[in-house]
Amino acid sequence: MTTTTTAATRRWWKRRGGGGGDGAEDGDDLIPMDIQDQEEMVRSLEQKQAQQSRRWRRVFAGFLLGYAAFLVYSGFHHAAAPWELRYHAYFMEDLSSPMVVVADWIAALACLFSIKGLLHSWKKWMWYSFYVSILVALFWTYYLLRLPRIRWDVAWLPFGPLIASALSLYVDHSMLESMQDINALRSYMYNYKAL
Repeated sequence: MTTTTTAATRRWWKRRGGGGGDGAEDGDDLIPMDIQDQEEMVRSLEQKQAQQSRRWRRVFAGFLLGYAAFLVYSGFHHAAAPWELRYHAYFMEDLSSPMVVVADWIAALACLFSIKGLLHSWKKWMWYSFYVSILVALFWTYYLLRLPRIRWDVAWLPFGPLIASALSLYVDHSMLESMQDINALRSYMYNYKAL
């Protein structure tokens, strides 16, 4: 059980006589909350979690949208003025110009898949993004290793989309895990008067 769940379950108990001010905790002094208070607290936690989930999903989707926009711009810039961008110029001898443009746009597409998955809570789109990102990473890593000297300033080309899609999967997992904690708390509810 996580610390959040543990802290929340401690609030299920009220002190007899209004809460006690001496700070000494006596087990006989505690009584469980009634079912309405429990239900109200769980509903409040569910609302807060849903609000936080939407907020963080939108924040990470915004970051991914910015990165995808950069990749689209990079592809258009390379199409207009080939090999002008430094991070593409390293590959001038090994790659044709259209391949670089397509690779940038496929990486942007992977980011858009992650955005769709984050905003609509569709894990399958995040996995599609991850698989496409693996292909982009393999493509860029192959050509990065063919350079006479490994350039660490372009390491983001293979790993940027991959890290972005893995991060979206992590954010989704974290949000689902916190919702499972709240569902576990709901299952702990009971009516002590029935005992």
